[in-house]
Amino acid sequence: MAKGKRVKRIGILTGGGDCPGLNAVIRGVTKPAHDNGLSVLGILDGFEGLVEARGKELYNKDVSGILAQGGTILGSSNKGDPFHWPENVEGKIKIVDRSEQALRNYEAWGLDALIAIGGDGTMHIAHKLSQMGMNVVGVPKTIDNDLQATDVTFGHDSAVFVVTEAIDRLHTTASSHHRVMVIETMGRYAGWIALHGGLAGGADILLLPEFPFEWDKVYEKVMQRHMMGKRFSIVCVAEGAKPKGGDLVVRAKDKKRTDPIQLGGIGELVAKKITENTGLETRYTILGHLQRGGSPTPYDRILSTKFGTYAIHLALKKRFGRMAALKGSEITSVKIEDAIAKQKLVTADNQGVQAALAVGISFGVEF
Repeated sequence: MAKGKRVKRIGILTGGGDCPGLNAVIRGVTKPAHDNGLSVLGILDGFEGLVEARGKELYNKDVSGILAQGGTILGSSNKGDPFHWPENVEGKIKIVDRSEQALRNYEAWGLDALIAIGGDGTMHIAHKLSQMGMNVVGVPKTIDNDLQATDVTFGHDSAVFVVTEAIDRLHTTASSHHRVMVIETMGRYAGWIALHGGLAGGADILLLPEFPFEWDKVYEKVMQRHMMGKRFSIVCVAEGAKPKGGDLVVRAKDKKRTDPIQLGGIGELVAKKITENTGLETRYTILGHLQRGGSPTPYDRILSTKFGTYAIHLALKKRFGRMAALKGSEITSVKIEDAIAKQKLVTADNQGVQAALAVGISFGVEF
């Protein structure tokens, strides 16, 4: 973009996994963009659409009434990394670099800026595209809440709400049948969903990726509750949790993804081991994509709208290579490269962890 040239046309895409609040951001970008005389191109299916030149013009009518709608009207994909593009060559998947094609499409569309909405993976891609010459603004989205540069990512609160409600429901059936109930949450390598959902739902044991747990500590906690006459227990386990000296439980591997590991199954393993080693009847529930679906909470609707409108502010001010971020109660911006420098993980001194310990929740490990 030539120096001094006014931003007239922007592209917007939603990368990675879907989550509640994406449409609120799209609305928050599109409406003020049009009010400022900009045209908006919605790029379909995340970075796949950027590489394959698939997009559509967005007008105010397209974003009217989508604030409370889950998912994304643009579609998304976590397999469309232009720098790690899966291509079928003679019946075999070959990984190639299609970033130059993405850049050519950006230029052919006449875009002055690209607003990329996504999590850690999307921001890594956005930073690389920025280094190639694209004018990029980032908006932090992930239910995992693992981006260090923002206090909260939108989508997280909605996922925590689902987990909390699920634990509330499991409490009634667990107490009725005097069972141990294990609930597995998403979050990949970060335990924020399990921590916040488990704390809000009143779980008795929280197993997080950051703190490899000891099996004996888990058995000890449920047996202690059983002997005290508390004839049920709730265990909330993050999909990336693992025992000390053990490995992650991997459901599958997909080489089309930048991170090929698909986690899942630790909840079933925990339930099986508790039954075998305590004799207590145990069941497990894997929430899976339920945590991504449905309408955003009021908090996420507000946060998403703030992020979207601030992203347009950054684009109009030509503050490219930056990501909108929540700091305290205010929206500001940080360099995308700083946002991806370090993953935000749960630490033992976190107030949520300390509060959980104070009310008797076990993490399956001594701190």
